[in-house]
Amino acid sequence: MALIFFGLFLGAGVYSFWKQKIAKSVIAVLAIGSVMCLSAGLMRL
Repeated sequence: MALIFFGLFLGAGVYSFWKQKIAKSVIAVLAIGSVMCLSAGLMRL
C-alpha cells in the first residue's frame, strides 16, 4: 500500500515539475519511478 502512495506522490511531482518547465530528463526519471512504484504496489495487492 505504501508503494501506491509513494507512486502517487511521485506522479504529483511529475505534474508539478511539468507545470514549472523543469528539465525533461528530471521529469522522465520521476515518471519512470512513479510508474515502477505504482506497478509494484498494484502487483502486491
